Amino acid sequence: MPSSAPKVLRTITEFCQFRNLDKPQHPLVSVIDFEKISHLRPDEPTSIVNNFYSIALKRNCNIKMKYGQREYDFDEGVMFFMAPGQVYALEGSGAMTHIGYNLVFHPDFLWNTPLGKKIKQYEFFRYSVHEALFLSDKEEQTIVDIIQKIESEYSGNMDHFSQDVIIAQLELLLTYAERFYHRQFLTRKMESHKTLDKLEKVLDDWFDSGATDKKGLPTVQYVASRLNVSPNYLSGMLKVTTGQSTQQHIHDRLIEKAKEKLAGSDLSISEIAYDLGFEHPQSFSKLFKVKTNVSPLEFRQSFN
Repeated sequence: MPSSAPKVLRTITEFCQFRNLDKPQHPLVSVIDFEKISHLRPDEPTSIVNNFYSIALKRNCNIKMKYGQREYDFDEGVMFFMAPGQVYALEGSGAMTHIGYNLVFHPDFLWNTPLGKKIKQYEFFRYSVHEALFLSDKEEQTIVDIIQKIESEYSGNMDHFSQDVIIAQLELLLTYAERFYHRQFLTRKMESHKTLDKLEKVLDDWFDSGATDKKGLPTVQYVASRLNVSPNYLSGMLKVTTGQSTQQHIHDRLIEKAKEKLAGSDLSISEIAYDLGFEHPQSFSKLFKVKTNVSPLEFRQSFN
């Protein structure tokens, strides 16, 4: 039986050996043709950890990948990103059918370069991103061209400039990925609006149930989990759709409830603050004034 402990692949060379591939031409960066990985291993681990970055472009794949407690089905033109140290698993049986490329590179290749610091800022390398990147034919060709240029560079006669050229191509690829993720948000406006409607329902249920009195404000993580999306995905979608983050939406709904209580009840400012989950009324008054430019008392007096 496979071991329950993750199989750790420390280097690209170890990965190639594990998947019965030829030794990589460069120890720190490699382009792997998925067609050359034809089978899962008989002793396929229940989980795997790579100690290097992976940018996969897959199509026509008959296996599933579990990553961050979520399963991914690969369809036409899908990109997927993994950072070192993240756990994943492959599930399937028999021969593997998939085409595309896996661009892998070790953190040491980025050592002491601006990209080495910047790469951690790309959200699509995080566990919390629950959505692969779907590409149009034109977008896919753009990515393939860059991957092939990287392969050509390390396969040729390496010189003093080769690392800089490859890193420049990596940065270009990641910039395109950011653009395409942003486009994916924009082209899913209908889905975004449905998510926004569901968000409003989640917040309504929270405030109407009186949960704020016992638990305070709902967290971004809680709201995202109720919508079955990642916190980063939800905030990114909301910023594109409405210009505001999830936290700002939560605060806006809080202010709406506060206004209802201020205008329609005889509760004191302190009682309203406690009902809305604030430990200190001063914190409530400060947030209310930031959002409305008036204090809770001034808002209440405007109705008298």
